[in-house]
Amino acid sequence: MTAFRSDFLRVLSEREFIHQISDPEGLDAMCAKGRITAYIGFDCTAPSLHAGSLVQIMMLHWLQQTGHKPIALMGGGTTRVGDPSGKDESRQILSAEAIEENKAGIKTVFSRFLRFGEGDTDAVMPDNAEWLLSLRYIDFLRDFGRHFSVNQMIQRDSVRLRLEREHHLSFLEFNYMVLQAYDFVELYRRYDCTLQMGGSDQWGNIVSGIDLARRSDGASLFALTTPLLTTASGVKMGKTADGAVWLNAQMLSPYEYWQYWRNAEDADVGRFLKLFTILPMDEIARLERLDGAEINEAKKLLASEATALLHGRAAAEEAAETARRTFEDHATGDALPTIVIDRANLADGLGLLSAFVQAGLAASNSEVRRQVKGGGVKVNDQVVTDDRMALGEQDLNDDGVIKLSLGRKRHALLKAR
Repeated sequence: MTAFRSDFLRVLSEREFIHQISDPEGLDAMCAKGRITAYIGFDCTAPSLHAGSLVQIMMLHWLQQTGHKPIALMGGGTTRVGDPSGKDESRQILSAEAIEENKAGIKTVFSRFLRFGEGDTDAVMPDNAEWLLSLRYIDFLRDFGRHFSVNQMIQRDSVRLRLEREHHLSFLEFNYMVLQAYDFVELYRRYDCTLQMGGSDQWGNIVSGIDLARRSDGASLFALTTPLLTTASGVKMGKTADGAVWLNAQMLSPYEYWQYWRNAEDADVGRFLKLFTILPMDEIARLERLDGAEINEAKKLLASEATALLHGRAAAEEAAETARRTFEDHATGDALPTIVIDRANLADGLGLLSAFVQAGLAASNSEVRRQVKGGGVKVNDQVVTDDRMALGEQDLNDDGVIKLSLGRKRHALLKAR
């Protein structure tokens, strides 16, 4: 491990954020000398970011905590183009209205991790639509296009891999690298931003920005990327069998978010504590030494600390208590996902298969049938053996709800109105 002098790179290094740095000694010296400004871009392709973006958000958090200024750049402009990095197909083109709606949803997350304001180290959140949408094409080609080598562009991974697989790459997507490079130059001019950070798949795009700034402005800029993050079993970070692990509470409840971290694989606990919590490193080192049944306590702490960062301490404690009551006391908890149904449905008898699909515990009736055959379906903690079972008012418990369970870790409540 490189011994960095600056607090920022030392923290990132010991917490295992760093994959590549374009000039480690130069960036370390600049960070140690005084305040720097750095950015990460976030395109607005969905109403919420997912847990796969947390590594980038946490880097901005530590940047600010160590005395520097973070920029969370919204990609209102580049979302209209689509980044080909790591993809085999073109991104769906979104309307301007959809992009604005997505941007509004994404913005809400950052205030949990960053302090915004007018101070020297306060975060800012510009939108690259401010400068990209007003570009004059001929002027842009004349002033900046001449600095790009097509020979080099087609060697970047984001382009080369698509071409090698003979997958379609539109001219629109080919331009994404140019626009991201121009973003770096624009942020350097507007905010004296000298560092761009991102995932390892962004290396080529970031280096293109460094090269453009050197040619157009004579500036010396820096790149820092994180490793491609997967779980110990090889699953891409932020993804589960049920879909993305969204950061917005409207798309994934704090309880479900807590459960995602609680269900981390044993081999991932130490690494996730470093990346996704702000626990001191000596405490993390102690937790990493736990094994056997004790590792579950470390997982609960990981879940609570990660949830507290995003949703607040109260939501994390409520989720932990709901989990305790659900798994240890076999009771129901207020934070469990709750589906409200018409009481008339119960009076007529609500089919078991339909109930589990409505509750989001299964994607289809056939999936519920398979789980019933395997003994994986419970109603009010009782195993169900008949997939033709109908739920009625007699199944409402003392809390006025019906608890549905699929396997050991997935639960939901049906509440009649």
